[in-house]
Amino acid sequence: MTWIVLRWASRLRSLIYRKDSSNCFHAKKIEAHNPNNVKIRRPFYEQNTLEVARQLLGKYLVREHPAGVTAGRIVETEAYIGREDKACHASRGRTPRTEIMFGRAGHAYVYLIYGFHYMLNIVTEAPEFPAAVLVRAVEPLDGLELMRARRKTEHVRGLASGPGKLCQAFAIDRKLNGDDLCGEILYVEDRGEPAPRIVTTPRIGVDYAGKWKRKPWRFLIRGNRFVSKL
Repeated sequence: MTWIVLRWASRLRSLIYRKDSSNCFHAKKIEAHNPNNVKIRRPFYEQNTLEVARQLLGKYLVREHPAGVTAGRIVETEAYIGREDKACHASRGRTPRTEIMFGRAGHAYVYLIYGFHYMLNIVTEAPEFPAAVLVRAVEPLDGLELMRARRKTEHVRGLASGPGKLCQAFAIDRKLNGDDLCGEILYVEDRGEPAPRIVTTPRIGVDYAGKWKRKPWRFLIRGNRFVSKL
């Protein structure tokens, strides 16, 4: 009788772990391929950049990787629009670095700043019009242990609460520059959640952009603790 009780206790612990652990690779694969999750298609990204930046909030960034799947809820974005926007890389002209921005919507524009931080942007609008949305922060949900290992921290709040942090947590680097977000490696899902309440502020770190630094083109989910700055 004791052996039977212990056996069932062990099975119960296993079931609880599989239900509650957000870092189980098997569980994450199931979540990432849930038929109720709808991958965002190209027409979404072809919209006005400000609309894309707003509508990305509450959607899920998903990264397929040989080590496992990571995913999280997008909670903060910034819009960069055209050559006139002095905070936009395209304001400095069409270069090998910015060529992706002049291409088709729905592709990743990944660049390096300060020599070690990668930034993930998603190209928007029509070809030849350089615009993109910077994904600034994500609320981590799937693949937490993998994110912790990459970020070398146990604190969930610090895993992806900034553009450089989220790229490290999701293993996003220049190898994904130009990647199609309508593909199978890096993409965004709509998981059917209600639209969140949104706050707008000026963009962060663009004091060099003159009057453009005051544009209220930063969007964040009201009250979410995973944004980079309140």
